[in-house]
Formats: sequence, C-alpha cells, structure tokens
Amino acid sequence: MLLDFEQPIAALEGKLLEMQKLAADSDVEVGEAVAALEKRIKDLKKETYANLTRWQRVQLSRHPERPYTLDYIDGMADKFVELHGDRTVGDDKAMVGGFGEIDGQAVMFIGQQKGHNTKQRQFRNFGMPNPEGYRKALRLMKLAEKFNVPVVTLIDTPGAFPGLEAEERGQGEAIARNLKEMFMLKVPVICVVIGEGASGGALGIAIGDRVLMLENTWYSVISPESCSSILWRSWDYKEQAAEALKLTATDMKSAGLVDGIVKEPLGGAHTAPEVMIETLKNTLLKTLKELSAISVEDRISQRIDKFSAMGVVVE
Repeated sequence: MLLDFEQPIAALEGKLLEMQKLAADSDVEVGEAVAALEKRIKDLKKETYANLTRWQRVQLSRHPERPYTLDYIDGMADKFVELHGDRTVGDDKAMVGGFGEIDGQAVMFIGQQKGHNTKQRQFRNFGMPNPEGYRKALRLMKLAEKFNVPVVTLIDTPGAFPGLEAEERGQGEAIARNLKEMFMLKVPVICVVIGEGASGGALGIAIGDRVLMLENTWYSVISPESCSSILWRSWDYKEQAAEALKLTATDMKSAGLVDGIVKEPLGGAHTAPEVMIETLKNTLLKTLKELSAISVEDRISQRIDKFSAMGVVVE
C-alpha cells in the first residue's frame, strides 16, 4: 500500500527496477546510472520522511502493514503466556496481555490489538476495547504487582469502543479506575504508543513511569477526522485539524507529555518490522534497568509528580 506522498519514491524505484532488468538482459553498461539513481532514491526518502506533515504521520501510524501489539510481543518475548478475561463479563479480544520474558527479564505485556485482515479486525473490534478490556488490563497489572513483575503497555487504538452497551457496562468508570490504580502500582510501568493513541481509550493503559512514542505515531484527545467533523461539520479539514492538535511524537515530547521518542526505520515501522521490534526491545531493556534502580516510594512519587505537572492551571 502506497500513501500519496510516497508516489514519487515509488516512481523512481520503478525506474531503478527497469534499469536493473535492462542490465541483466543485455550487455548495456548502466552501473553508474544505477548507482546515481539509488543515491537519488535514498536522498529523496530522507528528505520526504524528515519533512512529513502531521497528517502524513497519522497516515503512517495507520499503515495496515505496521506491526501490532502481538507482533511486538512475539518478536521480543522469549516466552509469552496470554491471559484472558476480566473475571466479571468476559474476554475482550481488543485488549491482550500476559506474562513474557525479554532476555530473561519477566514482563507483563498489555496492549490493544488490531487485525491484519478484515476477519481479524472484526474479531479484535478494530482495536477498540470495551470496559471488560480495561478491567482485564487492570487485573493483569495487579497480578504483575503481586509477583513483582514490571508492566509494559503497548498502545494502538482509535479509541475506546463508543457503543451503547459499552457505556451501559461502565466504560468511563473502567478507564477512570485504571488511571487511579496505575498511579499507585508498585512495579515499574513503561507505556509505548506504537500506532494510534486516541483519547481515553489510549490513556486507560498509559499512566507510567516512562511514556514513549514511536517516531511515526500520534497521541491526542481526539482524532483529526473527529475534530474536523466537530469544528467544521466535515472530515474534509482533517489535515488542518491534525496541524492544530499538535499530536505527533515530536509535539508531545516538546510539550513534556511523553518522555522519549523511539526512532523508526526510514519509511516507517512497516518497512522493516524486525528492525523496529529489536529497537523497541533494546529501549525497553535499557529503560527497565533505569527504573529498577529507583525505590518503589520514589518511583510512585515521581510518577505522580510527572503527571501532576502537565497542563496549565489559571486561578
């Protein structure tokens, strides 16, 4: 799948393939021309992805070939045992979690899961959890606390499920309880936005000692399309809305709302999933080592202070 701004790169790559085929099928010497074109493609890629608009980064965050939560877990964890159910209503397939190991370090993984095809997307409710999903997440966090295992949450959701039945079962209460409880967890908590980070649906598993974002992800109270539909009564202004929301990783870091940005391979995480997974794995191991050196009391205090300092209060 090619995005609009990737078309010029794809056109040059098509020419490169033609030149390489010509060289293979004939005695024509095109070595210098091939090398020049390869350099031109590399330079164009660097220039393009270094100057993406906020809306273009939103598009990249939604690329259907990006790795999802279970892809990261399968790639990072030597062992993973998925746990199910909230012990009240049922097992929400949009929220997954369980114990795993990263290079011998036990970790409780929790995250929203999207699907790679239509059937999987329906099965996972397009990554939009119901209240039982957030209650399952909290149950797993408390289980991790009981066994003194750090928690890693992977955030990728267009929002909590907005259906009537979700509201009837207490969607707002479930998310609010997670916020309260995550502040007081005694184990290290690392939260990573790996795709879309929309509204309370993302925040419900995003209170941590370290909140990180992958380079081409977004994190905001509302999606650009929804913002556009509210302000202009049309989705046609989504690009303007994205600029106004300042929702990219760079924006969030400069505003002090996240602690770090994890660099993606050139072109996005989907262009080299194995490289992206290894990069995130190394980042998690380094961060876990830093957090393990801090006492429980200090870690909780720093966590509370960090979120309390966000925003501006005018009396």
